[in-house]
Amino acid sequence: MLLPYLALASIAVPGIQAALQYRAMDWSSLLIEEERNGVYYQNVQGVVQPLEQILTENGVNMVRQRVWTGSGDYGIDYNIKLAQRAKAAGLMFGLNLHYSDTWTNPGLQDIPSGWPTDISGLANKVWDYTTEINGGLLWPTGKYDQPANLAKLLQTASAAIRASNLSPSPNIQIHLSHGEDEELMQWFYDLILGQGSLMLGDFDMMTVSFYPFWGPDATQANLTASLQNLETRYGKELMIVETNWPIICTNPDYAFPPDTANIPIGPSAGQTTWIQRTAATLSGIPKAVGLSYWEGGWISNAVLGSSCEWNAMFDENGKAYDSLGAFETI
Repeated sequence: MLLPYLALASIAVPGIQAALQYRAMDWSSLLIEEERNGVYYQNVQGVVQPLEQILTENGVNMVRQRVWTGSGDYGIDYNIKLAQRAKAAGLMFGLNLHYSDTWTNPGLQDIPSGWPTDISGLANKVWDYTTEINGGLLWPTGKYDQPANLAKLLQTASAAIRASNLSPSPNIQIHLSHGEDEELMQWFYDLILGQGSLMLGDFDMMTVSFYPFWGPDATQANLTASLQNLETRYGKELMIVETNWPIICTNPDYAFPPDTANIPIGPSAGQTTWIQRTAATLSGIPKAVGLSYWEGGWISNAVLGSSCEWNAMFDENGKAYDSLGAFETI
């Protein structure tokens, strides 16, 4: 069975209403790009603009960031600097907190260096820090095969956020990969909610990743069935917090879903169609509230975790593709 990638995240939510309430992009690597003299622009004259200005002018109303436990890139100070820019631009903000010194993914969930490994000590540390996971978190103590520990860590992290003085009070998300896999989604939530410590009231949103390059099962129909089951079974708001579409993909590791055969691989039309089609799926699910494109501005790493060569929404010179305007339409 595929293991879910799970992230505990929170978002600050001013009162905004739209077709999709959250039209978002992860921009975690912006400061790194700028340090490499990366710039962004969206017109033929090549007028350079801050990325946040380009995003807001194209309908994005929220950004998402990851934070690692270490210092430096993606650390706390890095994220505060980036979050201040989001706030100044009037963007809503989502923080994807990793319980890790570095990347976490479905096969990597190491306890940060210097953190305790026993469940009591680890729970206390999670309270003090509050952050992210996969098939469980903080392996081996909180792995999915230790569901009682996993549920305790999630409940502790939630309680830490609820006890904060953040205003407005953040929404708490649990994030799983492979949102199109109905069986996997239900297995995970039944498992952790069945332990008796984590309750439905401890979090606000169930969020998923949904990538076409994951294989032929990542269809809109499967996504619909999976999200409808989550909505009916648990009654939580739903959001796709990671997705993207390639403009170059010469040799993907897996066949793309059959329902994408009429979506071109390329900028503008391809990315626009994918975003709009996925948003249309969400619009048919009453509790689905948003969509976030993963790292659309990370032009120095435009593979964006896939086997496709380019998934960013800007070209190598930093010029926005027309597809960025798709956010205004969803």
